[in-house]
Amino acid sequence: MSSGVTVDREGTVTGNTYDKYGSTNPVVRRLMANFEATLEELFTLAAPESILDVGCGEGVLTHRWAQKPGVRRIVGLDLDDPLLHEAWKGRQHPNLEYRVMKAENLPFADGEFEVATAIEVLEHVPDPEHTVAEMARCASGHLLVSVPREPLWRGLNLARGAYLKELGNTPGHVNHWSKRSFVELLSRHGSVVQARSPFPWTMLLVKLG
Repeated sequence: MSSGVTVDREGTVTGNTYDKYGSTNPVVRRLMANFEATLEELFTLAAPESILDVGCGEGVLTHRWAQKPGVRRIVGLDLDDPLLHEAWKGRQHPNLEYRVMKAENLPFADGEFEVATAIEVLEHVPDPEHTVAEMARCASGHLLVSVPREPLWRGLNLARGAYLKELGNTPGHVNHWSKRSFVELLSRHGSVVQARSPFPWTMLLVKLG
């Protein structure tokens, strides 16, 4: 699903350069339509007025959510990458703020946001358990998260001849979860009210508390 990676000024991988949201590949478009439909359904169930979007990337989803009725505040954060900064300039909204920071120690109050999201992010972070705990601390209602479903993701990469030397692992993916192991991780912070599997991802909506 990816053709390369971007890195921040410290050399940390910040994401993939492949624009899956804007792809014209018919297979990718079909997969993404299912992914986005599932995400929209879970977002609607959470119905947040305030959102912390951890690892917002180019701000595609962050900007989309900012325009939804009822959303009064959304903060998107990501690492220090000039390509991301440039993308943010074209995705602005009065209730939307972008910040450059890592997710390890978030400078927000307990429960400052209703929902914290991490969409295709946790596979990249060095300490996902701590990042999820910080997200849960900053949110009062739900977590909405997704990751590639393993080992399916790597198997698909190998099937298309990608990242063969890495045994199918996408560059920058340092964590790998099956659906079951991802549910176990998030269950430490609340009740998993929705566990969905839009191929080839795992997506969870977690009620905190």
